[in-house]
Amino acid sequence: DKKEKTLKHELFKGKLGEKERKNNKLLVVTVATKETDGFTRFMKSAKHFNYSVLGRGEKWQGGDYMSAPGGGQKVRLLKAALDKMKDEDRIILFIDSYDVVFASGPKELLKKFQQAGHKVVFSSESLIWPDRHLQDKHPHVKEGNRFLGSGGFIGYVPNIREMVSDWTGEDDESDQLFFTKIYIDPAKRKSINITIDSKCRLFQNLNGALDEVVLKFEDGRVRARNVLYDTLSVVIHGNGPTKLQINYLGNYIPNTWTFETGCTVCHEDLRSLTAIKSEYPLVVIGIFIQQPTPFVTVFFERLLKLQYPKNRLKLFIYNKEAHHERQVSSFLQDHGNLYQDVKFIGPEEEMDGAAPRNLGFDMCRKDEDCDYFFSLDIEVVLKNENTLKILIEQNLPVIAPMITRAGRLWSNFWGALSADGYYARSEDYVDIVQGRREGVWNIPYVSSVYLVKASLLRSELSDFELFNSNNLDPDMAFCHNVRSKGIFMYVTNMQSFGRILSTENYQTNHLHNDLWQIFENPVDWEERYIHENYTRIMKDKLIETPCPDVYWFPIFTDVACNHLVEEMENFGQWSGGGNKDTRIQGGYENVPTIDIHMNQVNYEKEWQKFLLEYIAPVTEKMFPGYYTRAQFDLAFVVRYKPDEQPALRPHHDASTFTINIALNQVGLDFQGGGCRFLRYDCSITSPRKGWALMHPGRLTHYHEGLRVTEGVRYIAVSFVDP
Repeated sequence: DKKEKTLKHELFKGKLGEKERKNNKLLVVTVATKETDGFTRFMKSAKHFNYSVLGRGEKWQGGDYMSAPGGGQKVRLLKAALDKMKDEDRIILFIDSYDVVFASGPKELLKKFQQAGHKVVFSSESLIWPDRHLQDKHPHVKEGNRFLGSGGFIGYVPNIREMVSDWTGEDDESDQLFFTKIYIDPAKRKSINITIDSKCRLFQNLNGALDEVVLKFEDGRVRARNVLYDTLSVVIHGNGPTKLQINYLGNYIPNTWTFETGCTVCHEDLRSLTAIKSEYPLVVIGIFIQQPTPFVTVFFERLLKLQYPKNRLKLFIYNKEAHHERQVSSFLQDHGNLYQDVKFIGPEEEMDGAAPRNLGFDMCRKDEDCDYFFSLDIEVVLKNENTLKILIEQNLPVIAPMITRAGRLWSNFWGALSADGYYARSEDYVDIVQGRREGVWNIPYVSSVYLVKASLLRSELSDFELFNSNNLDPDMAFCHNVRSKGIFMYVTNMQSFGRILSTENYQTNHLHNDLWQIFENPVDWEERYIHENYTRIMKDKLIETPCPDVYWFPIFTDVACNHLVEEMENFGQWSGGGNKDTRIQGGYENVPTIDIHMNQVNYEKEWQKFLLEYIAPVTEKMFPGYYTRAQFDLAFVVRYKPDEQPALRPHHDASTFTINIALNQVGLDFQGGGCRFLRYDCSITSPRKGWALMHPGRLTHYHEGLRVTEGVRYIAVSFVDP
């Protein structure tokens, strides 16, 4: 019906005083057939500078404004608007709006217009379009761009009225060609009194000029400077294929982000969740497991801690990997009933990369109660428990929390795209990733974790196959489809949200494969396996001295101890406890134990890294002047059982110093046990699980392993720097 086809005719008036209004002869006219994200940005910049804007909306008939000639509809609508204007002194600024931002106000614009000395001034371009054959007919200019750009012009009402009076074209015909033919006709050019803004003093078209335009940060505001002509334009236009560049500039211009203020718009138009009287918005969380990934158990532990009512969450879980079935089913069995609904798709479905993501979106799209879809890949480490609330409150169409890879510049967003649609680094990328610039950034690509408004999935993004493409990966296909609809995607780094795991070199041939992640994902390895009090042992003097020159301190979590024991029992090839031992040099063990060496389970490199990172600093503190490279001949897990090997006779260790870590708990897992240092007649009879004993090996600390009377005792022993 007519109401649907025609958006309401709107007149936005700037807040001008009565005296200024009389003097203000400028009216901005634009054609906005739809209130896109780009139009909203345009209006914000217009409002910032108090421009009066006349926007007329009706269904777009003017061809594809992104690429093909078109836009005749704009001329028709302008012609109709001019017929109603009686004030002959009025100056009209006619510009596009979806891809335009104002960098300065009416005062500067009018001053530069008057200085141009003509009645109509068009924006200029270095490229001729759409008819190259007209190139030679353009007047030459002393300096600057030679060709006319129809995306922006300014002039007096009578002159513009005369200019468009001959328009009889169709809506999808080219306005650019129409105005170009007037401009290259010497008689019409003179009669209407037209010139072009060849040095970009009023208008900066970005197409063909990307290398010329840089951001210029002034006190509390940002401009776009043309370095070729040393000019600061008032109107910035991302014409043609430069939509991403205008998005980049719009992150700053006119004052969106400045060095003095930081982000000025990040707290505008928020959707407050604290003010909600009824229920929270319903969110479908899509969890995607598409390759073997470390720390999956930890992922689900974090998901449970997400600060959001679980009765307002539905889960869509896709698991491609049989390797992870145990962890997923364990989570669903223990906690699935906490959520409003759970849909699970397993490896047996054999879906490609795009299919499960399309299905996840569709689950939300078809659910009339769904307000948001939260896409979350399994390799995302979401440390901030309020992430979902923060993203919802930002109230943006598509928004991602910035996550990075520990110690790297890798993140889940791209600041720019290359010509072929792949990654390119924007000028501000490093500053954003490293947190030197904090804000909410309009960017061309997000992945791994992001929130999408469900209303978009039912309107602009209603196509089921959003992730499908013949030549692009699913994530790139999705972002391409979002961009092509003129929808803005954002990333926020206003808070710290977390990081992303490396899935490279993840082996799945062990029981607890996460133990091997000390090189690939050291931060996550430490969080999982190093005792929470380890970092405080120096500062808070947590190192105890139960016997002379014997140091006792927390090192492993319960999980680390359990995993190490279970890994060894799973391997199962315990030594016989005899003197003959082919695993060691010389083949003879003087003081044998029932044990498994770290190299038998391919853990020697990881163990040495552990010693170097976590034991060496304590050694160097406790034995001043001694520096260790944490080299070891022997590192092994020992098992003591009453009916197998209950104790160990007195002996010296073949080491400079020894590390002995208790892997289970006395009183709970076994009775008896401990270590006695004979020279000092000093015993440690209650070894604490996860705590390490460190003592000299060869000369002074003759010691024995005390008898285990019940249960099974495990310890991890290292002879360091032998």
